[in-house]
Amino acid sequence: MSRQPGNSIIREYSLYLAWLVALVATASSLYLSEVLLFEPCRLCWFQRIFMYPQVILLGIAAYRDDRSIIRYTLPLNIIGGLIALFHYAEQKIPGLSDIAPCRVGVPCNVDYLDWFGFITIPLMALVAFILIMVFLLIGREKPEEEELLEEDSEYNKAESL
Repeated sequence: MSRQPGNSIIREYSLYLAWLVALVATASSLYLSEVLLFEPCRLCWFQRIFMYPQVILLGIAAYRDDRSIIRYTLPLNIIGGLIALFHYAEQKIPGLSDIAPCRVGVPCNVDYLDWFGFITIPLMALVAFILIMVFLLIGREKPEEEELLEEDSEYNKAESL
């Protein structure tokens, strides 16, 4: 089975791409809160807790080409993505904010941004978490060519003995 060249490039640079998404998401959230002075709500803070460490973890892993980091960062993305999904639902579904209302600071159902009627900050965070997960899942697999080369080298070693 032949693979398309684009898949191998994405697979090869998947850690860098995941790191880039985490970096842009972190820089964007800091820009929104520190430059535009949008005060983060409680759910925003939880999403930040799961996004910010990934800039460091994925950056080191990308530099060292350490794909073992994937199993450690996937839970951060799954949990952060679920929080972002709940936060988005809380903003878009009336009455959901009554279930677990934010009692301190900015209410979680407030939309600072609402582009085209559906793009909000929690949706952008959810997309970032999903993109990182996709890049990490693509990057965890070995390309078929590498597997074939490993099998050939093992076969040659066994024959030489």
